[in-house]
Amino acid sequence: MRLPPMPTTAGNPSMRSAGVANRTVLITGVSRGLGKALALELAKRGHCIIGCARSQDELNCLQPELASATNPPSDNKHLLLNVDVSLNISVEEFARAVMEKKGVPDIIVNSAGTINRNNKLWEVPAEEFDSVIDTNLKGTANVLRHFIPLMLEKKQGVIINMSSGWGRSGAAQVAPYCASKWAIEGLTGSVAKELPPGMAVVALNPGVIYTDMLQSCFGNSASLYQTPESWAPKAANMILNLTMADNGASLSV
Repeated sequence: MRLPPMPTTAGNPSMRSAGVANRTVLITGVSRGLGKALALELAKRGHCIIGCARSQDELNCLQPELASATNPPSDNKHLLLNVDVSLNISVEEFARAVMEKKGVPDIIVNSAGTINRNNKLWEVPAEEFDSVIDTNLKGTANVLRHFIPLMLEKKQGVIINMSSGWGRSGAAQVAPYCASKWAIEGLTGSVAKELPPGMAVVALNPGVIYTDMLQSCFGNSASLYQTPESWAPKAANMILNLTMADNGASLSV
């Protein structure tokens, strides 16, 4: 059976990981937005973060933040690497480095994502369409390709593929993004049928969050929605309590 959600313990760092053993959590797109907020929240709860992003400068800024957020504080508990998930070879090298330095992650969160500038489909440049698909869909597939075989050896592990409300409905001006997230839903459902007992993959709609991507769509009105920092505790509770019973589910925070 699926475990009940953990009680909210945002004001008490010593209790945040109560009932949940420390995990090694791999998060793509960790340098900003939802990925960064989730990484910091999980570090506060004592979990080990393996993160990747394309910007080395942003990773350099995140490293001391993670170290100081960690409970207890630690400079070397986490691993942050420069990776372009859209490139299969980059993810292959990432998987090798992770195995050498941290071993098989318990949880993977495919959070790396991008969105097209608001435009009708026929006015979206081909290279921009490709960029959205390459990051959101192929990037997720690349991570699954190289990390699922590692998890299979342990016959355990949970994978969260970040979807969207626009992965379950359509919206004007963001057809490439919608297409990529609908594909994530289908990809997740199919891979779920291929995993052995003990493992799970889910598609997770994070909800509407005030991020750079939302601002590119909604403009100034994006600030009316919750911040990644307010979202992260709820998302962390949910993610940490996923089990094999959730395999193939389409969930929402």
